[in-house]
Amino acid sequence: MLKIMDISTSGLIAQRIRMTSIASNLANITTTHNEFGEVKPYDPRYVLFQEDNSIGPNGSAGVFVRSIERDELPPIRKYAPLHPDADEQGFVNLPNINLITQFTDAIESGRSYEANLGSIEVTKSMANQTLRIIT
Repeated sequence: MLKIMDISTSGLIAQRIRMTSIASNLANITTTHNEFGEVKPYDPRYVLFQEDNSIGPNGSAGVFVRSIERDELPPIRKYAPLHPDADEQGFVNLPNINLITQFTDAIESGRSYEANLGSIEVTKSMANQTLRIIT
């Protein structure tokens, strides 16, 4: 039963990292400087998962975060001549982050997190019932 809980725990960890990435994208939706202070819009991040066969029994598998990638989409050019980072024509380069996609991904990640928590609760309940039967 512990292996089953390990599988669900791996899902919890992976979805937490995904949610952190989404939160970072939303927090930087108007960021026009990179981490070095250069005038370059924020590159959105996305998480890539990979199957982890070392966790589960009998062919079942967990998941782990293979990498956190930067999405190097072309920036969105917005006319804002009074912005301090505007170019000679008055345009500012903003990160290419789709708010609706980020919210949808956040909902999906949250639902997956809840499903993994539910699985852990059911596994704990089954273990408790087993112990009651044995004793």
